[in-house]
Amino acid sequence: MNRINSQHSKLAKHFDSSRSDFSPYGFSCELWTPTPMPRPDRHNEIEVNWLRSGSLTYLLGGRRTMVRAGRLALFWAAIPHQIVSWNTKEPYYVATLPLSWFLACGFPERFSNAVIKGELITDPAAKPTDELQFQQWLADISSKDPLQKRIAQMEIQARLLRVAHALSPQWEAKTGKSRSPRSVDPSLSRADQIACYIARNYHEPITADQIAAAVGLHPNYAMNLFRKAFGTTMVDFLVQHRLSHAQRLLATTDDPIIEIAGAAGFQSLSRFNEAFKAACGCPPREYRKMNRVK
Repeated sequence: MNRINSQHSKLAKHFDSSRSDFSPYGFSCELWTPTPMPRPDRHNEIEVNWLRSGSLTYLLGGRRTMVRAGRLALFWAAIPHQIVSWNTKEPYYVATLPLSWFLACGFPERFSNAVIKGELITDPAAKPTDELQFQQWLADISSKDPLQKRIAQMEIQARLLRVAHALSPQWEAKTGKSRSPRSVDPSLSRADQIACYIARNYHEPITADQIAAAVGLHPNYAMNLFRKAFGTTMVDFLVQHRLSHAQRLLATTDDPIIEIAGAAGFQSLSRFNEAFKAACGCPPREYRKMNRVK
């Protein structure tokens, strides 16, 4: 086992900050080396993480959230996500699953909706067989044998279905009220407060001045602080969230595109079309054709 792990460690990938937003990874399973991400990544797949040891902390949709060793975790990677800290030196497994495949699997609605809405979903219990499964999926998906790839896909589907089943009692037991969507957590750093406020209010016609005021900062100071912390501007971060929202609706509803633009926070259809094509490489209508589940 140690010899295999050593060989895999040499083949581990790391984040390429020069890659374009929404460049596809496809259906994959690989080992990755934990490294700092100077900017958020976005790609239109469901991402599954599994760590041998330690933890990774992501900024996911404006909130810091942790992936711990031994617990399978997944999220929709069209949501801006960025590793901001880690406590492991070992490579970790990353599987990427095309959104259309994920939606076609027929997972329970509460599970699928939670992923599409930007939650990090974590298996409530560690499974001792997960490492062996990820090793097998890595080999099968990289194989030239179509049957091996199909087997891996079926096994991944079954594994995620077990996660959904394990979480069902937890979701059914939730009765408390959620925090106001306009509030920010005072325990967060100022930069994280800004990111959190944007993540919770991007669908509203907010401006950089309003964002800064919400966290009690001067606009220029807020903009400089945010760029230093996240490597992007508050406005670009706001647009990223609006585009991610629009993608969710394009892929999962038949709503008219003009309604989707408004629901995502864009004030005009022309601005929406311009921003969407610049970020995704295609118009919204074409994106829907490629990703809509029939």
